[in-house]
Amino acid sequence: MGFVNTLSARGTAAPKEGLGSYAALVEWARGAGVLTVPAATELRRQAESRPREADRVLAEVRELREALHALFSAIALGKPPASSLLVTLAGHLGAGYTQARLVFQEGTLQWAPGPVAFLEDIGRELARAAARLVGSGSLVKVRACAAEDCRWWFVDDTRNHSRRWCEMKTCGNRAKLRRFRARQ
Repeated sequence: MGFVNTLSARGTAAPKEGLGSYAALVEWARGAGVLTVPAATELRRQAESRPREADRVLAEVRELREALHALFSAIALGKPPASSLLVTLAGHLGAGYTQARLVFQEGTLQWAPGPVAFLEDIGRELARAAARLVGSGSLVKVRACAAEDCRWWFVDDTRNHSRRWCEMKTCGNRAKLRRFRARQ
């Protein structure tokens, strides 16, 4: 979910882009555990020597992010996703498996990533992660944070599916504080 949340304050006059450059994408992916430190170093090196290709990959990754946002939005509103959105997602998700290997692990077949060696591999890793979410039962548990100044996405894994905020310690506490102040 953190990937979709790399664009904050959607729909406002000042959205905050967390993926402002390919280097920012690599740094986010390293922090999120998508890339190892050596892979991140190699991808930054390649991006410096091939900036146009890095910009193209960044644009594709942002397109995947926005397609996932549109999918979550449709589901949250109880609407079927547009067929054009599904075509876009299928293209991205399918590309995620072009370099993956099928392995037998822990009694099941699983997709294992190839080594991250090319600029577009970061997008493939994110596409495979998105495909796992989209293909799981968790898609119906995706919720938007109830805080009007947040609206980040999260997966509601609570027993009664009543979670309202992306994080209780930030958005939840702010909402409770506002309600408390309003009562005073």
